[in-house]
Amino acid sequence: MEWPNYLDEYEKLVIRMTTPRVMIDNAGCANATRVMIDSARKHGILLEAVQVLADLNLSIKKAYISSDGRWFMDVFHVTDIDGNKLTDKSVINYIEQSLGTIHYVRSKCVEGLTALELTGTDRLGLMSEVFAVLADLQCNVVEAKVWTHNGRIASLIYVKDCDSDSPIKDSQKIDRIEGRLRNVLKGDNDIRSAKTSVSMAATHTERRLHQMMFADRDYERKPIIKTSADRPVVAVQNCLERGYSVVNIQCKDRPKLLFDIVCTLTDMQYVVFHATVNTAGDRAWLEFFIRHTDGTPISSEAERQRVMQCLQAAIQRRASEGVRLELCTADRRGLLADVTRTFRENGLNVTRAEISTTTDTALNLFYVTDACGNPPDANAIESVRQKVGLSSLKVKELPSIYHQNAEAEEPTIGVGGATLLSLGSMVRRNLYNLGLLIRSYS
Repeated sequence: MEWPNYLDEYEKLVIRMTTPRVMIDNAGCANATRVMIDSARKHGILLEAVQVLADLNLSIKKAYISSDGRWFMDVFHVTDIDGNKLTDKSVINYIEQSLGTIHYVRSKCVEGLTALELTGTDRLGLMSEVFAVLADLQCNVVEAKVWTHNGRIASLIYVKDCDSDSPIKDSQKIDRIEGRLRNVLKGDNDIRSAKTSVSMAATHTERRLHQMMFADRDYERKPIIKTSADRPVVAVQNCLERGYSVVNIQCKDRPKLLFDIVCTLTDMQYVVFHATVNTAGDRAWLEFFIRHTDGTPISSEAERQRVMQCLQAAIQRRASEGVRLELCTADRRGLLADVTRTFRENGLNVTRAEISTTTDTALNLFYVTDACGNPPDANAIESVRQKVGLSSLKVKELPSIYHQNAEAEEPTIGVGGATLLSLGSMVRRNLYNLGLLIRSYS
């Protein structure tokens, strides 16, 4: 094992003694790969484990999480994005290596790039204006992610200087970039809440987007455009005899759902001690037993309401509203400005975007609606494709796994008034599913 330079010999010894044990099993489950982790417990370890799986775009179909005393035990039933077991040896080896070192691996960042953080009021054509400013200031957008929710927008954009092909370090140019982007975000009516900054922190991109929208208090705002009627159902109750708060969630299943929930709970300073995840078709049922980091449960009605609001927002931020468009073409200066301007000219609003470049090829994903949040007109989509390039911009559906009919057997976890499982029965059931025999502790 190659050790990071910042570790001393004592820290290396502690890591050797507490290195997580990871086992990946393709035989124990008929339709999923089981990923099992045993480790010493520390705050945030569940998020780190889920983050590894989320970054590989794996779908978590079931999960059993238990954290008693100083030990942490997880089992995840995962598939690839097409619903198949994991068979690629390189992916399996990566999971084993990444999960086996999560005690000391630091957050990955995009090296050699300047990170720009933007938050403000969403409006039609906003990202077109943002990318036009960056193109005018000779900034090449290498990667970016854009989320919108409840009329707010958050974006993390990684850029480099077009001429030098290096990070932007000139303080005067950075000030110009921040100033012009702030003016774009302010528009006519967002003078106070629009924010632009250069980020130096090595934080996971999607976790940072959650943090930005949480700080912007998007969960308190009302949507200004039409949103999906399929809202997540979140219930929070206290299990006083065990000293836990119990969170039950029922919502549409989608990639990275568990990551978004655990990320929010972690950043709100809650610890997940026990949890179960079940899915059937396109539905997901999740149950979490949580406490504050100081060991206390939720203590007031206001706090309970806030937790429910924040979890609903965390789930909806990444919900895919609109038509999914994929752009694959040769990268060039001003490409994003031109494409998003074409969207705006045809009345298409970008609700979510993922921008990336690989060896001079732009690989971009956009979710678009009309200005009111409805599915866009087919003629508008076709007009955009004609202008951008029929072979470059394609309409894509979600993978077939998310359109399958729900299975006949539904999970037994209740939501919104249904009877909660007792902690003892839940843990025993988890351990039964793990295939482990232990002495009863209840």
